[in-house]
Amino acid sequence: MPHAELKYSADLTLDAGAVLRGVEAVIARHDAGAGVCKGRAYPAAVFHHTHCLLTVSMLPKAHRDKAWSDALLALLEAELTVHLPVRCYVSIAVEFTDERYVTTEYAP
Repeated sequence: MPHAELKYSADLTLDAGAVLRGVEAVIARHDAGAGVCKGRAYPAAVFHHTHCLLTVSMLPKAHRDKAWSDALLALLEAELTVHLPVRCYVSIAVEFTDERYVTTEYAP
């Protein structure tokens, strides 16, 4: 279950929910077994230069090699930039957690 975090300067008028849904769709098309992507967005009230940072974290898998990651980065960049209303700095990271990370769903 991937996680996406969107951090951006508050002067960007983003529809953060649409960005996160788009990120989830990109991941699902690129890796059908990834599952849902939990997403969070954090507009920064205090910032220096207009910017947007997207970080996607996921578990390492044998097929998630450099070529796969490079392709995902390109797809994420294409998705993210569709949502940006003005010129800004953009950073995107795909990170892999280690084996000591657990993700599950809690249902009381």
